[in-house]
Amino acid sequence: MPIVSDVPAGDNQDDHDRGAAQQGGPPFRDVTPHEHPQEPMSSPSQPAPAPSPRQQPRQKKSAGRDLGAAIGVGLGLGAVIVASLFIWKPAFVGVIAVAVVVGLWELTSRLQERKGIKAPLVPLAVGGAAMVVAGYVRGPEGAWVAMALTALAVLVWRMTEPPEGYLKDVTAGVFAAFYVPFLATFVAMLLTADDGPQRVLTFLILTVVSDTGAYAVGWRFGKHKLAPRISPGKTREGLAGAVAFAMAAGALCMEFMIDDGTWWQGLVLGLAVAASATLGDLGESMIKRDLGIKDMGTLLPGHGGIMDRLDSLLPTAPVVWLLLVLFVGSG
Repeated sequence: MPIVSDVPAGDNQDDHDRGAAQQGGPPFRDVTPHEHPQEPMSSPSQPAPAPSPRQQPRQKKSAGRDLGAAIGVGLGLGAVIVASLFIWKPAFVGVIAVAVVVGLWELTSRLQERKGIKAPLVPLAVGGAAMVVAGYVRGPEGAWVAMALTALAVLVWRMTEPPEGYLKDVTAGVFAAFYVPFLATFVAMLLTADDGPQRVLTFLILTVVSDTGAYAVGWRFGKHKLAPRISPGKTREGLAGAVAFAMAAGALCMEFMIDDGTWWQGLVLGLAVAASATLGDLGESMIKRDLGIKDMGTLLPGHGGIMDRLDSLLPTAPVVWLLLVLFVGSG
């Protein structure tokens, strides 16, 4: 399911390095003398005066994306998610399933375009949607069975093609099945509790707040790179902002939204969400850098693709589900 933040996760998506990883191109380009007209050489007796600090143009920080489009798309997605979440639970399960199928399509398309890896989309899409429904109806056992059957379907489906590349194709297919639909089933399992909508909303709020805190603090105060080889835009200051924002939001959500929840549990939950969301961002950044792309898709103006919004949500879902079960039970 897509993230609903109306603030783009700039620290999250390498927004300070937008343009550094263009489709199929290197991050930096050498400038040759032919690209600019040659300037007249100064006479040794008349050195060119150095520009004063006032004459030098100021560079403004940029969010790196269309902020208006990002806010509009975020609000629209948020309205759809909240409406389906509180009006009819099965409708929200359908939203998760649609997001999973689109995410799988984006991931498999990029793998084929950039690496020549042909992960079978049909069994992944059918099995992924079934996995989400199975998790909602039958819980963890249903999700694991659906995951196993999906992996088996990927192995069999690929047998209809020539054997060349079979191993890499099915390996990528099993990876895609685990990475997208299986992790998304934990969102559906959050929904099965009596206070399920509140649990899902807590999960969304904490992930959004973590991303927003990382973006805001990193953009304003970020100086020390967190993982420059993976995500040059992510900073240690941004991570500290994510932790602080998520812990504060977690304390409020657990105290006022979750049945039998307490504020200290929310602090632990917020810390865990900040860690998992950051690792999710870095994981997808690693995938995109390996593929040589800056976004997984263009479906969401100002955001990229569905997978660019799922990166922090997917690994965070099982973390939130597990901690809530430990803190307040599964009912």
